[in-house]
Amino acid sequence: MQLLVGLGNPGNQYEQTRHNIGFRFADALARLQGLRFDAAPRFKGLVASWERPGGRVLLVKPQTLMNGSGESVGAIARFYQIATADIFVIYDDLDLPPGKLRFKSGGGHGGHNGLKSLNQHLPDDGYQRIKVGIGRPPHGGEVTPWVLGRAQEADRLLEERLFDSLLPEIPAILAGEAVKAANRIHLGMQPGK
Repeated sequence: MQLLVGLGNPGNQYEQTRHNIGFRFADALARLQGLRFDAAPRFKGLVASWERPGGRVLLVKPQTLMNGSGESVGAIARFYQIATADIFVIYDDLDLPPGKLRFKSGGGHGGHNGLKSLNQHLPDDGYQRIKVGIGRPPHGGEVTPWVLGRAQEADRLLEERLFDSLLPEIPAILAGEAVKAANRIHLGMQPGK
């Protein structure tokens, strides 16, 4: 079994914020696969089950605030005995420009509060990361209002294009072929594609 986690904050006021890119991707994947999220109070999250030829994947949107995401993910991982390496987390990244994406296995939290919480509630930091760029605030602006703000139209269009390229690659990523998937996504994001 694998776990695919979209990070975000619950509540309508956060739906369109930069910080909720993980939730928006999880929703897009659920729509594509015909999945329905159900409340899982014991796990403090919304969970959808995706039966794939390669095995079962739990799609999760933690319903704690971002800073407590690890409570949900850790509880699910412990209950289902999911190895940390089989947890895939998609989230916003300040150090990548909008429309860019990077895969990484393990590592630090880079100042991201959701990852800080995951690192506190999982046995190690060896989970797989799918970082989606949101860029930094202009002119050295404050980070919190930026991540909790709504992206401009051009950045939202880049997000949609990136999701369109990423969605069909999720099976390859779950199968451990992130490098090949990244190359195809990069090619798909080229101007004129």
